[in-house]
Amino acid sequence: MSDPLSEVIALLRPRAPFSKLVDASGAWRVRRTEVGQVYYCLLLAGRARLEVDGKPPMDLCQGDFVLVPAVQGFSMSSADPVPPPGLESHPLIRPDGSVRIGPEDAPVEVQQLIGYCSFGAPDAELLVPLLPDMAVARGEQRLGDLARLVRDEALADRPARDVVLEHLLQVLLIEALRCSSETGATPGLLRGLADDRLRGPLRAIHAAPDRAWSVAELAREAGLSRSAFFTRFNRVVGMAPMEYLQSWRMTLAKHMLRSRQHSIAEIAAKIGYGSTSAFSSAFSRRMGAPPAQYARGA
Repeated sequence: MSDPLSEVIALLRPRAPFSKLVDASGAWRVRRTEVGQVYYCLLLAGRARLEVDGKPPMDLCQGDFVLVPAVQGFSMSSADPVPPPGLESHPLIRPDGSVRIGPEDAPVEVQQLIGYCSFGAPDAELLVPLLPDMAVARGEQRLGDLARLVRDEALADRPARDVVLEHLLQVLLIEALRCSSETGATPGLLRGLADDRLRGPLRAIHAAPDRAWSVAELAREAGLSRSAFFTRFNRVVGMAPMEYLQSWRMTLAKHMLRSRQHSIAEIAAKIGYGSTSAFSSAFSRRMGAPPAQYARGA
């Protein structure tokens, strides 16, 4: 059976990691606005508070791992003591690349491994909304080991470094989302796969995107009435079933057009269009350009 989460992460092509070790003491707050980047943090010691724009503050303890697939703006601060309003700390970058917040001679109270990466897929805007806007895993040793491997590989100059990093990041993202105990109420693919009724239809779509699916057929996969399935899918995944199917087909089409290993007719057949003209019309409506033009540009 198809694994939708693995497919989405692989197509996103995570890359260009930046990872650093941060030591802090006293009252501190650091504000960042790295729009569109993937942010992750592993708390190695102490406690800290994460505030992502538009979400309530979250306290992190030793061993906690947090992943935010598309950061719009966030701050990380001390949890005890609570920093005064308006405080903005100025991190010091050490010669070894690690970061110090607070007096250099003070005992280290908080230690964290933080990192950023970006998605190399040109159609990331279609895929990122399928993920939760935040995932938190509490005390997962595997995530800590993976985060350290990513950091070590990012700092090294070994052969095939970029290939190794891309695969490590894929595993890190999948493990973080799979282990997450807190994804909030954000609709998306992960919530859909966690839903006993929707897991089957989602896997069916990914296993056979070329099939002429209808809402009624997918509802039978879910064991629900057509109206109950439509309402539940929309609420949990964040879009209507046919919209999800169309979005996934277009994502696959763009991937195949970029690879240039298939003709437009072959792509049309692989994603469920009865003719090249029907596929070209649907692709043009969705992407603003016909498939041949998109392939030349890619």
